[in-house]
Amino acid sequence: MFSFFKKKSPSIPPAAVTQPPDAPAQPAAPGPLTPSVAAPAPSGASLVPPGGSLIGSALAAPIAVADIPAAAPPERQKWLAKLKAGLGKTAASLSGVFGGAKVDEALYEELESALLMADAGVSATQFLTDTLRKRAKAAGVTHPVALKNLLIALLAELLQPLQKPLVIGQHTPTVIMVTGVNGAGKTTSIGKLTRHLAEDGASVLLAAADTFRAAAREQLSVWADRNTVEIISQAGADPAAVSFDAVAAGKARGKDVVLIDTAGRLPTQVHLMEELKKIKRVIQKADPTAPHEVLLVIDGNTGQNAVSQVKSFDDALGLTGLIVTKLDGTAKGGVLAAIARERPVPVYFIGVGEQLNELETFNAREFAQALLA
Repeated sequence: MFSFFKKKSPSIPPAAVTQPPDAPAQPAAPGPLTPSVAAPAPSGASLVPPGGSLIGSALAAPIAVADIPAAAPPERQKWLAKLKAGLGKTAASLSGVFGGAKVDEALYEELESALLMADAGVSATQFLTDTLRKRAKAAGVTHPVALKNLLIALLAELLQPLQKPLVIGQHTPTVIMVTGVNGAGKTTSIGKLTRHLAEDGASVLLAAADTFRAAAREQLSVWADRNTVEIISQAGADPAAVSFDAVAAGKARGKDVVLIDTAGRLPTQVHLMEELKKIKRVIQKADPTAPHEVLLVIDGNTGQNAVSQVKSFDDALGLTGLIVTKLDGTAKGGVLAAIARERPVPVYFIGVGEQLNELETFNAREFAQALLA
């Protein structure tokens, strides 16, 4: 099997809920706020620490999901700064709720409104506010700053099921089918992912199965040239046929990964969604175990519509992971809480811009801290 895992990060205790200097001491919050070291994961599973490889390894030793390095590597720190900047407006809105001197009903009502404005959705907002009330009462929290820290821990806990790495090496090749609506950043995300795979030593074969749009094939060809990888492309060909040829070629050439770019479409376009199902069926004729990953690229600016996209594509294809893009401007970020609450498909990567290095692994605590900085 092909191994991409770099090294295991040391464990440190999770961040405690802290009080401001002039506030009375608070007892620790009960329950899941104090995560324990995870038991060894099943064979084939791996967990990637912040700052480690983008890709999980089928041979890597597991680490606790709550483990966070005491000091992230400089490149990770730069990326986290971009993420915080991208979510700055939402963070300012949410943090402003905790600017008072006491915890009262007005604060909770303001927090509820701020979460809804941040695209968290009704279900996640109700869960967060109701659970926060209970934990604050149990912990005796009376100061807004301590309540904010409690919310960061609670949000990280809600997002934790989304934190999962992409595992490469259990199949040769690992066949990854990528889909998403037009404009979400699908082809660009494939290019970025190709770059990281290639840098980690994987041999990648691209498949331009978005045959309905000539520009898509040209764009993917540019990424193939830039990353010095091979590509299967044929103008006007049936998308399913291109996908079949790519998987067959990947097996024959001993590639580690076959990345298939499918046509962008709306989930309401029934005939096009049926085309995606056909592509998946035809891929299975080339390799009965494939596709091993079905990824959906969603635009972080689309708010609650992103949840609808996840549900529709998951129902049609059985999604294994998400790539969330464009968290660098008007994106509010709270939609990940909605996804975690309503359809918790793992978020493999999040992007904050168009540069090659602006696609990174998703970490629940990092994201919670950026959203409530």
